[in-house]
Amino acid sequence: MRIILQRVRNARCFADDHVIGEIDRGYVLLVGIEQTDTKQIAERMLEKIKNLRIFEDADGKTNLNAAAVNGQVLLVSQFTLYAECKKGNRPSFINAADPVWANTLYDYMVSYCQPLFFKVATGKFGADMQIELINDGPFTLYLDSKQLFA
Repeated sequence: MRIILQRVRNARCFADDHVIGEIDRGYVLLVGIEQTDTKQIAERMLEKIKNLRIFEDADGKTNLNAAAVNGQVLLVSQFTLYAECKKGNRPSFINAADPVWANTLYDYMVSYCQPLFFKVATGKFGADMQIELINDGPFTLYLDSKQLFA
């Protein structure tokens, strides 16, 4: 599983020219799911994100986690995080999970997030979406389950 985490001041997700998900201060999580990913991997990734201390405290140090600032989450499925670009000019997505499993695991992640964060908003699985955000920092992290939990 690969997740791009962006700390944001606010973010909105559009599909079909309508806002389908919107948050204030918190994280935009772009989630790439691989065929071998499991619910346990998803849980470990989300627990790691929940505990990350990347919000500033009163002294300006990144010392607070999302709970300390009532952090919100916009969770968006992003199969392109598994793009393979070694050959030619057209990316291959052979390493991304098949849509049925990816959607199942994405839905599980959304429900798992509900008690972890102040508010959880989502994109629409498989839709053509546009994400509008104000990146705070900017503060962007790349999390790969194979690197974190190897």
